[in-house]
Amino acid sequence: MRPSLPAIPGHPARHDPEYVRGGVANLFLVTEPLRGWRAVRVSARRTRLDFAACVRELVDVHYPEAERIVLVLDQLNTHSPASLYAAFPPAEAKRLADKLEIHHTPKHGSWLNMAELELSALQRQCLRQRLADQATMDREVAAWVTRRNDQTKRIDWQFTTADARTKLRRLYPAYEA
Repeated sequence: MRPSLPAIPGHPARHDPEYVRGGVANLFLVTEPLRGWRAVRVSARRTRLDFAACVRELVDVHYPEAERIVLVLDQLNTHSPASLYAAFPPAEAKRLADKLEIHHTPKHGSWLNMAELELSALQRQCLRQRLADQATMDREVAAWVTRRNDQTKRIDWQFTTADARTKLRRLYPAYEA
């Protein structure tokens, strides 16, 4: 760290604050955009096991009565049923996987992911500040989730089928009449 420079006539004192990294954390966000509901799971890492724990919580805690849960996921290598089999015994992994209908966003298409909008709101409204440790982050994120769910803030998704046909025309078949 550089030493501070004292104030001189016409100039204030100057100091160079040193950034001290307190650690990193991973956030798994799940959202039901039309209902205005979301949940966030904070973890120390982003591994297959962490993802599997998030899916188990989604299935067993948030949607225990659901016959089918539709997940739209990005292309991260851990976002697959294989993660469930890495984390749980085969019968448990199969039970969880059988409840899921998984769709992946196109590669380089995170802008299609509504969760990105929700993560942006989380960052602006909660994570912009520095948080001392994971316990503090857990509390702050949980408070944000509660506030946002109480307000039933929905995602204002404005990407239409017509937009998709324009943006993703290479993915749609071309027919000649």
